[in-house]
Amino acid sequence: MGLGRASRPTADPARIDYPAVAAPVQDHPPPAARRKPRKARERRPLWSLPFRLVGAALLAAGLAVLPFYCLIRGGVFAYRQWDLGTWPALMLSAFGTALVLVLYACVLGWRARAPRYVRGLLRQLGVALAVAYVVYALVYVAAANFKSEEVRAEYATVHPLLRLAASTLILVDGEAVVTDAGRTQDDYRLMGLTPREASLHFPQETGFVHAIDLRTRGRSELWNRSVELAFWAMGFHALRHVGTADHLHVSLRLPE
Repeated sequence: MGLGRASRPTADPARIDYPAVAAPVQDHPPPAARRKPRKARERRPLWSLPFRLVGAALLAAGLAVLPFYCLIRGGVFAYRQWDLGTWPALMLSAFGTALVLVLYACVLGWRARAPRYVRGLLRQLGVALAVAYVVYALVYVAAANFKSEEVRAEYATVHPLLRLAASTLILVDGEAVVTDAGRTQDDYRLMGLTPREASLHFPQETGFVHAIDLRTRGRSELWNRSVELAFWAMGFHALRHVGTADHLHVSLRLPE
């Protein structure tokens, strides 16, 4: 045999060679690369701290007062402007107050990232608080907050919305004293006053007394004026009387 070229290895028919596949080019960077770096939180100047504290205190006070305002002012508005009647107006205002407390519960649960069942319990707690406070304010007032046992017995005849307002005042000021509620013609004669037929201290068509008197003696003038303005803000008529004795006369006007 003669010398010839070295024979090339024959291709294996069972083997299939695939062309090299280039790695895909990423047109967009991964999400982590697209995120912009967070800006450093700006440090507020130290002199703004008192203003921020005052703002936080005012916000907290407003949030605390709002449910009571909805309960009392809402009930008075529904009673006087819409003429809904005593109990429907009270039920409507209690429902609105419960909604406010439920909203508080929802925000609290969301900010605390509470589980769903905890948020549900918070909402139920808000409704329970609204109902419990209405019942408590209508039924219970300590004996120390009345001038006498006779006045305490008369207090049950006072209009429920006025009782709610008085109980809320007593909640803030435990030394508040109700000096008078229901009256008769003889009561005016004993005080040396001419009986007033239109007095809201008499039982009205609703069956309730629409006025009470609060003690102002021994209280600061600033506090007495603040209480008077608070009752005006709640929709009641408040007037300082100095006839037989210095006192604050608070009344619930009849529907317009």
